[in-house]
Amino acid sequence: MGRQATIVRGLLAGAAGAAALDTVTYLDMATRGRPASTTPERSVERLARVGHVPLGRGESAGNRRTGLGALLGYLTGAGVAAGYSALGGRRLPWPASAALLTAAAMVGSNGPLALLKVSDPREWSAADWVSDVVPHLAYGAVAATALARLR
Repeated sequence: MGRQATIVRGLLAGAAGAAALDTVTYLDMATRGRPASTTPERSVERLARVGHVPLGRGESAGNRRTGLGALLGYLTGAGVAAGYSALGGRRLPWPASAALLTAAAMVGSNGPLALLKVSDPREWSAADWVSDVVPHLAYGAVAATALARLR
């Protein structure tokens, strides 16, 4: 299999994993009645400020932050699995792949939050961690399954 095909398979697996992460997150929100996280929008706002990229004003700026925040999540999910696939991780047993993809997605999403000073995972409560870990486990399981099936 060529390198390009390997990366495309990773992108597809990552997109499937990101959809699973979103599904689990929305089910959690619906079940517990909790609000959506504002960290994606705050990350976009911080990145735009650092990069001197205007988002506009008022409602338009808020809509851009929301849309770009969601896209950052899909970019992270697709990028993590594409990188994992390109590095040959898809050859590992499924449990190892699922665990590594979960961990990589958590680092890929939570690392920038800490670097941008949007959130500090060291200060999260147990409930905050559960709300983060469980959807990322779904990401890892679905992305690993998709990679195995796309071989």
